[in-house]
Parts: sequence; C-alpha cells; structure tokens
Amino acid sequence: MSTGMSGTRLVSSARAAAPGHRGRPGSVLAVVSVAAFMAMLDNLAVTNALPAMGEDLGLGISGLQWAVASYTLVLAATLLSGGAAGDRLGQRRAFLTGLLGFMAGSAVSSLATTLATLLTGRVVQGLGAALLLPAGAALLRHAYPDATARARALGLRGAIGGLGVALGPAFGGLLTQALGWRSVMWINLPIGVVALAAAWRLLPCPPAGPARWDPVGQALAVTGLGSLVYGLVQGPVDGWGAPGTAAALTTAALALPAFAFTETRVRRPLLDPALFRDPECRALTASCFSSSVALFGGTFFLSLFLQNVLRWTPAGAGMVFLSASAFIVLASPVGAALTVRFGVYVPMSLGLGLDALALTGLSCFGRQAAYADYWWLLPVLGTGTGLLFVPATITLVSRAPASQAGTAAAVTDTLREIGGVVGVAALGAVLAARMDRGLHDRAARAGLDHDVTNELARAVVHGGPVPGPDTGPGRDAGAGYLTAWAEDSFVDGLHLALRCGSLLLACTLVLVLVLALLSRRRP
Repeated sequence: MSTGMSGTRLVSSARAAAPGHRGRPGSVLAVVSVAAFMAMLDNLAVTNALPAMGEDLGLGISGLQWAVASYTLVLAATLLSGGAAGDRLGQRRAFLTGLLGFMAGSAVSSLATTLATLLTGRVVQGLGAALLLPAGAALLRHAYPDATARARALGLRGAIGGLGVALGPAFGGLLTQALGWRSVMWINLPIGVVALAAAWRLLPCPPAGPARWDPVGQALAVTGLGSLVYGLVQGPVDGWGAPGTAAALTTAALALPAFAFTETRVRRPLLDPALFRDPECRALTASCFSSSVALFGGTFFLSLFLQNVLRWTPAGAGMVFLSASAFIVLASPVGAALTVRFGVYVPMSLGLGLDALALTGLSCFGRQAAYADYWWLLPVLGTGTGLLFVPATITLVSRAPASQAGTAAAVTDTLREIGGVVGVAALGAVLAARMDRGLHDRAARAGLDHDVTNELARAVVHGGPVPGPDTGPGRDAGAGYLTAWAEDSFVDGLHLALRCGSLLLACTLVLVLVLALLSRRRP
C-alpha cells in the first residue's frame, strides 16, 4: 500500500510541477515516441542523400563517410554522459534541451556550404540526440509507475523508434529526389517545433536525482568511446596501421578499462557497477552488443549486395528491407509483453535464435538469387531484432534506481551504436580478406601475372577503379570476367561475414541459456 501511495504522490507532484500538464501518460508517450522517431530516422535518412550532397558540396568518399559517422561518433560517445546529465539536471529539462539542440544542428546542416559546417551541424545533432533519447525513456518510467504499463509504453516507444530506422533510407531517398538533400535536414524543424510545443505543455517534471558529478568518469567515457568509434570508422579508410587509427584505438584500449576501474572507486559513479551485478543485466548487455555487431554489420553489407550484385536500385533495396523493418515494429511490443509475462530470458533467446537463423539463411544465396527465394528470411530477421532490444531497455530502466533511469536507458543505446560500428568494421574486415583471397584464386586459375592480380585485388577490394578492358588484366580476361570475379568474390566474403555474425549470435544464445538455467537453480 505504501509503495502505491508513494508512486501516486510521485506522479501527482510531477504533474503539478510541469506547467500545463494534463496528467495523461499517453500524451507523454506520444511526445517521447515522436522525438525518438525523429532521432532514429535521421540516423539513416542521410545515407540515400549522400550522392546529391557530395555533388553539391564537392565532397569525396571520406567527406561523405564523415557526414554519416560524425553523428554516430558523437551520439555513441556522449550517450552515457547525456543520460547522467538528465538524471542530475532533471529529465524534462534534458529532453527539451536535447530537442532544441537536435533542431539547431539540423538547421546548421541544412544551410551548410562546406564540409566543416555540415560536420558542425551533425555533431550538434548527435549531442542533442544523446540528451533526448535517455531522457525520453526515463520520463516514461515516471509517467508509468506500474511495471506492466511501463513495459508496454517502452515497447511502443521502441517500435516507433524502429519505424524511424525502417523508414530512414526510403524517406531520405524520396525527400532528396523531390526537394534536394537539404530537405533531409530541415524536415526536422517543423516536426521538432510541434514536438517541442507538446513537450513543454505535457511532459512531467520529476525531481532531479542527487548530484552525481564524476568528472574523471565522464572524461574517460567520452574519450574511450569516441576514440573507439573514430578508430573503427577510419581504420578501413586509412589502414589499421595508420598513425591516427593506431593512436585512436590505443587511446580507447587504455581509457575504457580505466573508466571501468574508476567507476568501482568513486562514491557516485557515472555508471553504477551495481547495475551489472544482476545476471540478467549482464546477459542483456552481452546480447545487445553482440546482436548489434552481427545485425548492423550484416545488414550494411547486405544492402551493398542488393544494389551492386542483384542490381536493385537504392529505393528498391530500401523497400526490400522494409519487410524486415516492419516486423521490428510489430515484434517490439510482443517482446515487451513476453518480458512482463515470462521474464527477459524468453524474448532474448527467441530473438537471438531467429536472427542467427536469418543470417545463416541469407548466407546461402548468390548472384542469381531472386526475391522469391529469400523474402521469407527478412521477416524472421525483423522479428528477432524486435524481440531483443526493447526487453533490454525495459529491464535496465526498471532495475535501476529512479534517480539513475536516464543513465540506465543510455546503456542500451550506447551498446547498440558501438556494436553497430564494431560490426561494420569487424565483418567488413572478414569480407575484405575473403574477397581478396577469392580474387587471387580466380586470377591464378586464369593464369594472370602476380603483379596484375595484386593490382586487380587492390582496385576491387579497396575501392579504386577497376581496370578496363584495354589495361591490366582486362586485356586477357575481358571486362565481363572482371565484373564476374568481383561479384563472386564479394559474395564469398559476404557469406563468410554473415556466418561469422550468425556464429556470434549462436554463442551469445548459449551464454543466455546457461545463465537462464543457473537463475532457475538459484534459490
């Protein structure tokens, strides 16, 4: 009874503190979900705008890569700090500040005439999203004191955020085609204005938690995560042995363990180690990270396969993945319901198993694959993904003290962003190595000179121009053979990368099942 009364007082005080709040948790859910949709949509919408952006601003491949990576780097590096800032300053204030920052960054990006201005806008967008996303999840904890209702609300927020991911590439392509690449940025402004007005009127104002100023932890987290993302993004471009890449990865290797050690020694840590003493939370963090590695890395190269090998247009490839993304939206509330009914191990196990099956199945198709052959694996992939991430957010937010809900919510988002970057880098390295070997094998069987073979492999694997029929190996093999060799070698590499991702998911599934078994035996 006392718990229910204290929860009622908490909600009542939050409503009273927020000017104009009408006391409707559904309104809070709507505002938070729209903001999550906007932030997740922008993460991928820019990808189909890159060619037009590069032509307008005169950007090369490296500049275009950083137009995408700058947002991801800042978001991944500052999510934990953003969650802690919301816990300390108040989630309502953090949400409004993050929304304003995201809109300001969108405006700067939409007006950019140079790469420096564009990257400045993207960085500000990332900082805004780092405040916005964990604050939204924490506000739902306060708006829904009942655990079951809260799980449903977080599941719906996850589904709408997944819808943003699903629609991002197609939405960005349509806007770019109709209104130019700048529309992908300024479209956030009218949406943001509506969300800001609603947030100011409707969001509760839960009290801020006790001050948790951990400057050493903050500095180490931002330095370690930022260096890791930078090194993984730039490694394939400059080479893993390049001074900048090596320095970034070395910094990450030093800063991240130092962060973990520091958090066990300070009185009020940025990320409370007690959160990870629970076996379920440890299983969740492992599942979120490994799933992001396998899924983001796998789908990134599957998109290249659809366009470069199967000859889908960018819009067509986006439509192919919509069938997977639609099931993320549908499965996220199911994952929330399963978590409430059976605990977190059931949706985690189902999600890991389905995604491992989907990646293995997709690794069986080559250059002659037709949509009718592999379409059924895309809903399987989407369902598994939808079952994985929402239960993690529900469990971490519910297990953390109310004063640390924002930081707990940021853990899942951080693992997703970092895992995605690691996945593209790691599976990309596997694909490139297998592709290089395949090209050498095919050229050797054709009797090509060793130096010519190396030139061909360098050109195809590392993105240089493929020699034409009058130069290099084309004089002997013909341009048609070059294309066939490149595509067959890419398919070989893709198959191996997808199977490595599937193996990682399978190993994580075994770990989860072992932990589930041990938890049943524990008194």
